[in-house]
Amino acid sequence: MGIDEAKLGELMGRLVGDLGAVAAAPLVVIGDRLGLYKTMAAAGPMTPEALAARAGVNERYLREWLNSQAAGGYVTYDAGAGTYCLTEEQAAALAVEDSPAFVQGGFQCAVAMYAALDRLERSFRTGDGIPWGEQHPCLFEGTFRFFRPAYMASLLSEWIPSLDGVQQKLERGGTVADVGCGQGFSTVLMAKAFPASRFVGFDSHAGSIEAARRWAEREGVGERVSFEVARSTDFPGGRFDLVAHFDCLHDMEDPAGAARHARKRLASDGTWMIIEPMAGDHPEENHNPIGRVFYSASTQICVPHSLSQGGPALGVQAREARLRRVVVDEGGFSSMRVAHRAPFNLILEARP
Repeated sequence: MGIDEAKLGELMGRLVGDLGAVAAAPLVVIGDRLGLYKTMAAAGPMTPEALAARAGVNERYLREWLNSQAAGGYVTYDAGAGTYCLTEEQAAALAVEDSPAFVQGGFQCAVAMYAALDRLERSFRTGDGIPWGEQHPCLFEGTFRFFRPAYMASLLSEWIPSLDGVQQKLERGGTVADVGCGQGFSTVLMAKAFPASRFVGFDSHAGSIEAARRWAEREGVGERVSFEVARSTDFPGGRFDLVAHFDCLHDMEDPAGAARHARKRLASDGTWMIIEPMAGDHPEENHNPIGRVFYSASTQICVPHSLSQGGPALGVQAREARLRRVVVDEGGFSSMRVAHRAPFNLILEARP
């Protein structure tokens, strides 16, 4: 069979673009760590010399970095003036933490994936896993920052209101368990919105729990929010009005056990809110740019963690039908419904 030169050319174009993106990812993280994007967003157009002086970095490294960023369309170059700047759109994606378009957390997660390359290769050969807590440390903060924009944009305005009667309970004063809370962004966000309620965040990773406690104190909700190291199958507490699993059930070593324990910890009229990445029930439905991100993260982070604990490795694209089996058939809940479909998330409501 002969090579179709047009198809080869199209493929090579995609591969060259991808190679450039892969090579640029560490430099995006460097720009974030050094505050280069934030400095540029605040200062307007600057020469490399002026920006280096303001940011406190070496000008020769910075000049090369700027041209890498300009070639990728991440910063804007004015050839006539010899200056570089961020447009409003570029700043929203790369410099403004509270922007719904902020992507720096995703790049941090990508760099963590690079760091695990040798170990992942061995896992492919042996079938062994990589526990979450043994990933590169930048993954934990990266995950916090990756999910933050979506939670800020949708959790309070769309996801909680989509649940039957939950918002009213929290406004009156309820109790909430945020399981797999990571560094606590979702927990603190809910606590700030519902001051009459009490919140507990649980996570098996001690470092993330320590970071979550610091975040709660910084945001002024430390008296109403607590964080404890616990697994999804044994977290303590009484009867919660709401148990929440944000983008984590698919990672777990025992998702059915997590479902059974959530049911045990819920009040008789309580609600289990499960946030999972949006996925079609057939692989080809997920063969798109978003699915590519999800499947890649799943291969390198989610599946390895579940396998490391002998779990079923549901993966990021677990799909609604599989989740229903976990929640109802295996977990013992009487019902599960899709409360809301967001562009990147599936919001599920389960009742005991």
